[in-house]
Amino acid sequence: MSSTLHDHDHDHDAEPVTDRVHDNSWSANLEKPEHADDRDLVVRQGIEAIEHTAEGNHVNLVTHANHGHPSEYLFDELAAEFGDEIDWEYVEQCGCGGHVVRVHV
Repeated sequence: MSSTLHDHDHDHDAEPVTDRVHDNSWSANLEKPEHADDRDLVVRQGIEAIEHTAEGNHVNLVTHANHGHPSEYLFDELAAEFGDEIDWEYVEQCGCGGHVVRVHV
């Protein structure tokens, strides 16, 4: 993970996206108000969601519309963090403007 993601202390009060390992496919809501102005929080919690997804399952990362298409900021971070351990695909843009990325673990 890039050092800039570790250096941010201002988002330490954000509620974790999950508190358990999911042994099923699930969706991580990264569209909450605290995500709207904090792209680093979206990336960090997206990585945490993947880390909390058991092998053989997928997690849908539902990202906030304010940050644009996830290919602009999320895909490179996922590649740097996980390499070939995961696969992802862009699914769709939600009616609210957010985006869905399905990550297969």
